[in-house]
Amino acid sequence: MTIRLYDTSARQIRDFTPLVPGCVSIYLCGATVQAAPHIGHIRSGLNFDIMRRWFAYRGYDVTFVRNVTDIDDKIIAKSADQGRAWWSIGYENERAFNAGYDALGCLPPTYEPRATGHVPEMIEMMRGLIERGHAYAAEGNVYFDVRSYPGYLELSNQLLENLQAAGDVETGKRDPRDFAMWKAAKPGEPSWETPWGRGRPGWHLECSAMAHKYLGRAFDIHGGGIDLIFPHHENEIAQAKAFGDDFAAYWVHNHWVTMSGEKMSKSLGNSVLVTEMVKQWRPIVLRYYLGTPHYRSAIEYSEEALREAESAFARIEGFMQRVTELTGEPVEPAPEVPPAFAEAMDDDLGVPQALAIVHTTVRQGNSALAADDKDSAVARLAEVRAMLGVLGLDPLDERWAGVPERGQDLHGVVDSLVRLVLDQRQAARARKDYATADAIRDQLQQSGLVIEDTPAGPRWELGSR
Repeated sequence: MTIRLYDTSARQIRDFTPLVPGCVSIYLCGATVQAAPHIGHIRSGLNFDIMRRWFAYRGYDVTFVRNVTDIDDKIIAKSADQGRAWWSIGYENERAFNAGYDALGCLPPTYEPRATGHVPEMIEMMRGLIERGHAYAAEGNVYFDVRSYPGYLELSNQLLENLQAAGDVETGKRDPRDFAMWKAAKPGEPSWETPWGRGRPGWHLECSAMAHKYLGRAFDIHGGGIDLIFPHHENEIAQAKAFGDDFAAYWVHNHWVTMSGEKMSKSLGNSVLVTEMVKQWRPIVLRYYLGTPHYRSAIEYSEEALREAESAFARIEGFMQRVTELTGEPVEPAPEVPPAFAEAMDDDLGVPQALAIVHTTVRQGNSALAADDKDSAVARLAEVRAMLGVLGLDPLDERWAGVPERGQDLHGVVDSLVRLVLDQRQAARARKDYATADAIRDQLQQSGLVIEDTPAGPRWELGSR
């Protein structure tokens, strides 16, 4: 068994070899909490949640760090515009992000450090870089000297001479392409005391400092969206390695959620907030929609694609429910996933190929049900539960069993009403009035309900939209 991952720095899929046998350390660039999350934000956390779950299934002890950027230019600008404290805006949106992660079934990180809680570690790193000749102070700012680090831009495969200036030139920079590690305080902005004057962190410094604190000088995997490759991850590498760290052994990046071919973004006005999505769609369906495409492929958002995801997941749930009704008791997940599923997941987290195994197993289970082969149907359900459990998608898991789904608070009322109508349909069938029975069924279907006649009596479920 060897897990293989696409390493952005190597530009190829590589066998994963952990730095410490049996352990895996992951640092994921998390939320910048200037606004509530849209589904593009949450996709990154979800992709790496699946990675983390697969490593755990394969027997690794996983340390998963996902940071929070709680101070940056946009947060400060919103603070001024809204007349609210910067930390109030950040905390409110941090809670919104965590609610989004929780709603979609993401496991909490091992550590979730905030940037503003690690200023001492940033000062230590800046001091070390200045002493080594890789950084310099100017007018209260601290800049990284990009020419001092020969490996700069290797991750993004760019040439320094083609790089445009980073930020303002009139701030004491030696080279317009040098980037800010620390920004001098401006009137009315939050600031912290340093040996070079009061100021606040630059975006890139925080992650280098926090990865060093929580994962040490070397760790296994650094993750994030493809839009972070440059400048953020490139600058992280420069700071960390110039400081003396080996930093990340593998770089893994997920693609965007797009709308009309463009990255989902608040600035473009094309974002779909998680808070709104969970009002319209069951959270487990959203997880299926966002988590089942390959993490390196873009997801083009559309209502039609969500409906297709809902229908596909409903087929899985329908099989699971029928077997559970047949057995009259829970069927526990199998101890291991099928070999073909494992092979797909080992190959760069091939979730689409793994999901094909799930659907194949569901079809086999349905065939077993049709043939009254209870033992085979139960075995297939056990396999399905094992596979869905790895993906965080098992609807029979207690994590989802206790989650109010769309309209769950009205489910009991609706069930009672539907049962009354179904009793009328059964009475019509008993007196061989099939025209009335069929008319009742058709009316229920037009209302969005699917009726299925089973040996235990009729059952209903919500149909696809």
